[in-house]
Amino acid sequence: MALVNIERWRVEELAAASGVSVDTIRFYQKRRLLAAPAREGRVAWYGTQHRDRLLRIRELQGRGLPLNLIGRVLDGASSGDADARLAAAVAGKAAGIDLTQDELAERTGVSVEVIDVLSAAGLLAPRMVDGKLRYSVTDADLVATGRSLLDVGLPIDELLDLARHYHEVTVDIADRAVAMFDDHIRTPIRRGTGTAEQKAERLVAAFEVLFPAVTSLVSDHFAGVLLERAEAALAEAERHGAIEGRTA
Repeated sequence: MALVNIERWRVEELAAASGVSVDTIRFYQKRRLLAAPAREGRVAWYGTQHRDRLLRIRELQGRGLPLNLIGRVLDGASSGDADARLAAAVAGKAAGIDLTQDELAERTGVSVEVIDVLSAAGLLAPRMVDGKLRYSVTDADLVATGRSLLDVGLPIDELLDLARHYHEVTVDIADRAVAMFDDHIRTPIRRGTGTAEQKAERLVAAFEVLFPAVTSLVSDHFAGVLLERAEAALAEAERHGAIEGRTA
């Protein structure tokens, strides 16, 4: 049955017309990305505006935009294509293979229960895809690294407590870095001269320079401080050992 000339559809017909599953359509409605259908008794009817919006959502997802920004773009709350291009660049840095929770557990050898604990602590960053949680290769690497720390003898309770504290501090630093980018780069570019395409290119170019630079700066600084504190702790332990030896 040709659906192109039909002006309204049931949810299954809309799914066929847009190439989006019924579950995804309902998930988008819960997220308020898609308006509620018109109802006639117990029958829900969707129109061409629903189909067109679903196609636009698919297009923006294909460009790497997360759902929260897609909603802002569709509703006109974002600053247009410049922010859309920047969001795509940001999403690209976090890109990786999509893993279900069971697949992540199998890949890393860690139980689903532990993955739930890590997610609740904010250490993993699962994404909602078609109404289901998906984990990235970065999440898999983090879980594998955590398991290696457990294997050398670190207790899981203390390791999780340290990780939670690190996450809280990291979020604060990241928020400050994002605010600096917004104040000193994004806002001036948006308010400056040039076409929307030129502004988008400037934003993405600035992000491509700053992201690896800031990431390297933070990680290198942490590594340096960690080594410095480790050396100080070893020196202190040796000093106490020498004192205990003299008093024995």
